Amino acid sequence: MANRNNVTEFILLGLTENPKMQKIIFVVFCHLHHHHDRKCAHCGHHHCQPLITDSVYENKTILLNGGMTQVFGEHFLGGVEVVLLTVMAYDCYVVICKPLHYTTIMKQHVCSLLVGVSWVGGFLHATIQILFIFQLPFCSPNVIDHFTCDLNPLLNLACTNTHTLGLFVAAHSGFICLLNFLLLLVSCVVILYSLRTHRLEARHKGLSTCVSHITVVILFFIPCIFVYMRPPATLPIDKAVAVFYTMITPMLNPLIYTLRNAQMKNAMMKLCSRKAISSVK
Repeated sequence: MANRNNVTEFILLGLTENPKMQKIIFVVFCHLHHHHDRKCAHCGHHHCQPLITDSVYENKTILLNGGMTQVFGEHFLGGVEVVLLTVMAYDCYVVICKPLHYTTIMKQHVCSLLVGVSWVGGFLHATIQILFIFQLPFCSPNVIDHFTCDLNPLLNLACTNTHTLGLFVAAHSGFICLLNFLLLLVSCVVILYSLRTHRLEARHKGLSTCVSHITVVILFFIPCIFVYMRPPATLPIDKAVAVFYTMITPMLNPLIYTLRNAQMKNAMMKLCSRKAISSVK
């Protein structure tokens, strides 16, 4: 099937074709990119750079193999994050429900194993996706109304019947997101239920931890479920949703988890009070 391709590259329309909006998006994303790099320099992830590039240049092209690499990379990192959020839920359960046994349960080799499982899980997920997409024949037109190559836009461009493959994507990516989302919600309910026997201070700490994790889970999984838990159709809102879970959510995650810290809360309250006093003056 691969030798039937007459497309060697894809043209990405980006977030908008309006020149004025492109400049605004460029300024906003440059600011976010600088801020996100400072927050996440330790992990080396630069999610904003492709968005900045695609928001400015008029001719946005990507080679066929480059598009496939992009799909693999997106789903590899997405799969890793799905598993990591599940691992974090287990860690949260041990911290709150079995605090005295935490060091015994979460030993160094156990943590290393869980991280390894996350990377392997992401690799397997991305490999399964790319094996099916890579075999698709692509014919003209080669224009993708998106800022990145992804499963649904590519399925819509394939010059073959992709109905069955679209159902597979929904069953694989969509169902994995939905299943993990439900499991994580159940785990949070179990943790919250176990807090009823704890002291007031412990309940507040546990509730703060659980709420932070639930917030991150909702911000990541709801957009992903919306995009992948449906037949392969491209909707106008898809680009905004993709921006949310590829850039906004990773940027908010450090802030959400940091706000659990009492010192951080106090600093924020002092900052707000100083601003309020200065505005009155």
